Amino acid sequence: MTRFGYTLMTEQAGPKDLVRHAVSAEQVGFDFEVSSDHFSPWLSAQGHAPNAWAVLGAVAHATERVDLYSYVTCPTMRYHPAIVAQQAATVQILADGRFTLGLGTGENLNEHVVGKGWPSLHTRQEMLVEAVQIIRELWTGSLVDWRGQHFQVDSARIWDVPDDPIGIGIAMGGGRAIDMFATLADHLIEVQPDADRFKAWQQARQGTGLPSGGRVVGQIPVCWDPSRDAAIERAHEQFRWFAGGWSVNADLPTTAGFAGATQFVRPEDVAESIPCGPDLDAIVEAVREYWEAGFTDIALVQIGGDHQDAFFKEAAEPLLAALRSAAS
Repeated sequence: MTRFGYTLMTEQAGPKDLVRHAVSAEQVGFDFEVSSDHFSPWLSAQGHAPNAWAVLGAVAHATERVDLYSYVTCPTMRYHPAIVAQQAATVQILADGRFTLGLGTGENLNEHVVGKGWPSLHTRQEMLVEAVQIIRELWTGSLVDWRGQHFQVDSARIWDVPDDPIGIGIAMGGGRAIDMFATLADHLIEVQPDADRFKAWQQARQGTGLPSGGRVVGQIPVCWDPSRDAAIERAHEQFRWFAGGWSVNADLPTTAGFAGATQFVRPEDVAESIPCGPDLDAIVEAVREYWEAGFTDIALVQIGGDHQDAFFKEAAEPLLAALRSAAS
C-alpha cells in the first residue's frame, strides 16, 4: 500500500514551527515525515535554515507514530560520516525505531560553507560510498579505525547504539549511481517519478542476490491555497529554484546564484510543474505518476512556511483520503 508523507521543509520554517508542524502532520494522518537538511535556503524568500538534526531529535520526541527520514543528509563534507553515524543512532533511539537515514551526494549550496571546495560528482559519489561503509561499521558499536581514500577515523565508537537497526536510503540519480549504491542502500530515494530508475535499482539488487523489497521514497511539491492566483505567486516566489533540475541545483553556491539562475522563470512556468490552488483532484493527479512508477512512499511539500496551519486545517485530511482512495 502506498504511504503518504509530509515534508518538514527546513528552508521555509523555523525550528519551533517545524516541530509543531510535525505534530500536526501526525494528527491529520500522514504516514511518515521527511526533513530536509540545509545550511541555507534555496532562495532568500524562503527565509530559514535551522539545524535539521536538532529538529529531528525534537520531532522524534514530540511524535509517536510517524516514521521519520532525513531527506537527505550529505555525510561527506559539512558532516564527517562518524558524526552522521552518531546523530542517526541518537535519533533512532529517540524515535523508538521509526527513523531512516536518507543520504545523498549533497549540494554546493550547503557544503561549500566549510571551505573545502566542491568536488566533482564522481568524487562525491566515491566519498559517499566510503561514508556509508564507515557509518555501518560504527553502528555495530565496535571500536573503529579507518584509513580510506577520502576519510580517516581514529578509535571511534558509538556508545549509544539503538536496538532497532537503522535503514539507509540513498538518492541515486543516473545509471552510474545505481551501480554504485544499489547494494549499499536499503531503500531508493528519488525525486522524479522515473519507473526506469526504479526497475534498474531492483534489477541491480536482484543481480547480487539482495532482496528487492526496499522502499522507494519520492517527494513532490504542491501549493494548496483557497486562491489559485495566490498559490501560483507563492510557488513562484519560493520554489522556482526547482526549475533548474538537480544537475544545476547541485552546483550553485548561494541564494543569489539561484535567484539569478531563475530570474526568467515565469509564474505560469511554475504553475505548469507544481499543482497550485484549491483543486485537490489536481494534486492527486500530479502524485499519481509516483505510485504508478512504483514508489511506495510519497512525501508532499506544502509550499510556504506561513501556510502550513491552513493546509492542515482545511486540506490535509480530505487530500489524504483522496490520495489513498485513488492509490488503492
